[in-house]
Amino acid sequence: KRFEEGFARFVHTPYSVSCSNGTTALHLAILALEISEGDEVIVPDLTFAASANAVIHAGADPVFVDVSPEHWTIDPAKIEAAITPKTKAIMPVHLYGHPCDMDPIMEIARKHKLFVIEDCAESIGAQYNGLATGSIGHIGCFSFFSNKVLTTGEGGMCVTADRDIAQKMQQLRDHGMSRNKRYWHEIVGYNYRITNLQAAIGVAQLEQLELFLANRRIIAKRYSEELRNIPGVGLPPEMSWAKNIYWLYAVILDEEQAGISKDALMKSLEREGIETRPFFYPLHVQPCYKGHNQESYPVTERLSRFGFNLPTSNDTTLEEITRVCEALRRII
Repeated sequence: KRFEEGFARFVHTPYSVSCSNGTTALHLAILALEISEGDEVIVPDLTFAASANAVIHAGADPVFVDVSPEHWTIDPAKIEAAITPKTKAIMPVHLYGHPCDMDPIMEIARKHKLFVIEDCAESIGAQYNGLATGSIGHIGCFSFFSNKVLTTGEGGMCVTADRDIAQKMQQLRDHGMSRNKRYWHEIVGYNYRITNLQAAIGVAQLEQLELFLANRRIIAKRYSEELRNIPGVGLPPEMSWAKNIYWLYAVILDEEQAGISKDALMKSLEREGIETRPFFYPLHVQPCYKGHNQESYPVTERLSRFGFNLPTSNDTTLEEITRVCEALRRII
C-alpha cells in the first residue's frame, strides 16, 4: 500500500496498482480495457518484445508502426494509416528513457475513440511538456526489473486516473476475487501480485529516486561532452518538449565516419572489459511475430542496425565514463 501510494504521488496519478513485473502490468492494462481476440493494438516496431507479447497474451494482434528519426519513439505521423475498424488502442513506448510525442498521439486517440496504454518500462521520471510519463494516457505501465532506474528486483506498476479501471486491474491481479467478499471469484483472474518484500524495497528506492535521476543527468552530460568530438558517434536525442532520463545512454554509429562497423567496435570494447548492448531488433523481422508486419520500417531498421548502448546505471562513475570514451576514441 505504501509503495503504491508513494508511486502514485511521484507520477501525479490518483490510482496505482502494483504487480509482479512490467509485462504483467501491460497485460493487466490490456485486459482491464477489454481488449481481446480480434482486436488490434498499435505498437512501435522498435521496442522490447514485452510490448507486443502482452498484446498477444490477451488474444489481440499487435500492429507495428515505424518510429521517428528525431526521437526514436513511435512516429505519430505513421499511426493513423495503421488504424482499422479492429484497432482498440495505441501503445506508445518511451524508449531508452526518452518520452514519446504524446499530444498528437492523444489527439489521434480521441479522434478514433481509442485507448492509450503508455509503456513506461524505461522511463520512470521522464517528462513530456512537464507531465510525467504514465500520467498522460489512459493507463501507464512501469517495470522495476533489476536494470531499471527504480528496482525491486522484479516488479511492475499500473497507474491511471480512472477509478473503475484501477479496481478492475486490482481484481484481475488478485485471482479475480471480489473486493467485498473474500474467496468469492467473480471473474477468472491472475496471480500477478508483487510481494510485500519487494514493495518494501520499492519504498526505499522511492526515497532515493530523485537522486538516481539527478545522477543520470550528470552521467549523460559527461558522456555527451566526451563523445561530441569523436567521429561517427551520434548522441541520443532530447527534444524541446522532453526530459530524457537516459535509462541507457544510446548512441548511433556512422560506420563510414568512424571507419569501423558497429559490431567490430562493440567487440573491441568488450576486449577492453567494457560491455555494450545493441538496440532492440525490429519486431517485424523476428520469427515469433511473423504475419504482424504491415509495411516497411526504414527508421527502425536503421536505428537497430547502427544503434548501441553504453554502460549506464545509477552507480556509473565519471571515471568509468572517461574510460569508456577514451577507449571509443582510441578504437575509432
